[in-house]
Amino acid sequence: MTRKMENIPEIRLGVVGVSRDCFPASLTKKRLAALEKCLAADRVAHHVAGTVVENERDALAALAELNAAGANALLVYLGNFGPEGPTTILMQRFPGPAMVAAAAEEDRTVLASDRGDALCGLLNNSYNQKLRGLKSYIAQYPVGLPEQISRQAAEFAAIARVVVGIRKLKIFTFGPRPYDFLACNAPIKPLYDLGVEVMENSELDLLLRYREAEGEKEWIKEIVADMTRELGEPGGGANPYPDLLPKLAQLEVALLKFKDESLGASQFAAFADKCWPSFESAFGFVPCYVNSRLTGRGFPVSCEVDIYGALSEYMDLCAAQAPATLLDINNSVPDDVIPEGADLFAARRRDLFMGFHCGNTCAECVLSPAMKYQLIMNRGLEGGGKPDITRGTIEGALKPGDITFFRLQGHPDGRLGAYVAEGRILEADPQTFGGVGIFAIPGFARFYRHILVGKGYPHHGSVAFAKVGKILFEAVKLLGVDDIGAPLPDGLPYPGENPFEQSE
Repeated sequence: MTRKMENIPEIRLGVVGVSRDCFPASLTKKRLAALEKCLAADRVAHHVAGTVVENERDALAALAELNAAGANALLVYLGNFGPEGPTTILMQRFPGPAMVAAAAEEDRTVLASDRGDALCGLLNNSYNQKLRGLKSYIAQYPVGLPEQISRQAAEFAAIARVVVGIRKLKIFTFGPRPYDFLACNAPIKPLYDLGVEVMENSELDLLLRYREAEGEKEWIKEIVADMTRELGEPGGGANPYPDLLPKLAQLEVALLKFKDESLGASQFAAFADKCWPSFESAFGFVPCYVNSRLTGRGFPVSCEVDIYGALSEYMDLCAAQAPATLLDINNSVPDDVIPEGADLFAARRRDLFMGFHCGNTCAECVLSPAMKYQLIMNRGLEGGGKPDITRGTIEGALKPGDITFFRLQGHPDGRLGAYVAEGRILEADPQTFGGVGIFAIPGFARFYRHILVGKGYPHHGSVAFAKVGKILFEAVKLLGVDDIGAPLPDGLPYPGENPFEQSE
């Protein structure tokens, strides 16, 4: 069962053609009309401004028109060389992320008198952006024909979706960040620099909200019915604890009500919650299944009050427009777990690892999902006996397919850094407990040593169940983060990597 994804911005691209006054504006208008047809064919939601920007007054008029049309991302199209100052004033005052693209000369017939020289104009535009301290998305090949620019605009819409979401996000936390996981005690100030709001609350606040939610009988009943549809027959293999569902549903109600009442000036929400060890004794269950359900709808809930984990999950789901999850980069993979001759998708055996968490991945991303109990907590809290308060995980092997492993992190010195790595979950039985999969990321072994360990990243990583590395990389750059790690191929050393190290 696939739940409707919520909590993600819809991007409407404002498109503005610009023209330098010594070039005919008709050239930009002609090329802009061709671009508009391509955007419509590619189903890019957009509004083309009626004003072609030649001067500063035009820039203000175009800006007013885009704001009235509800545009939240900007495509500046250099139909010719373009005016440097007015163009960058427009970009500076537009409230959302911006992309700049330039028109290529169509054929030899335009060269005699209709040449636009936008290849040249983009250089000066980039210099003026530097003067104003602006950051924009510029594609790998930013000078192109309308059909090429339209495809790039579609990619930019996905990048903008991540940036717009971040700037209107509020992360709710419940509980102090755990002492046993100092990696979750990351600095909050960089989040405010990104535009993210953080509202910290105690576990007692959540407990009171949970008790108040008991009165929402009909809502709880509806959620229990939905859980039953997802898990199957009460008492069956995937739904062995039907008595637990009303308690879990009550927590889901409490979190959703809190979100609705506390969103305030923000538009989107994520959670970073304390999930153990006192939670189980106070609430009588583990919250993993509720976390998985909310994340599946578009409201990420990270474990262990991992604020940057929740942020990274939210960025993943905005990029993929599909559920993400938060996993430990957990354990190595014994050779006898991988079938002989298995396709590792360009990875080597040393590049394999298991991504694991107790059971917070939404059911649609898990093969044969089933509610279980948390084995490690059961040993610690219930002495390894019959599970009661440690019930409530959703477990199973993660579905095989493409993935992107990602994290945006506030380092101890307050700097922001990120990593992005694409790969696959293998079609192989992990033969262990939890929500878990075997990950194959080409070059992961060196990447693990020189980026993850070398730069001090924590054990949690966010996983998108799609290849969205390009989107995330560009979104992080637009957010002003320059330190972005990615796996490098053999022969290309990481900074500080010993050049005398022999590859095995």
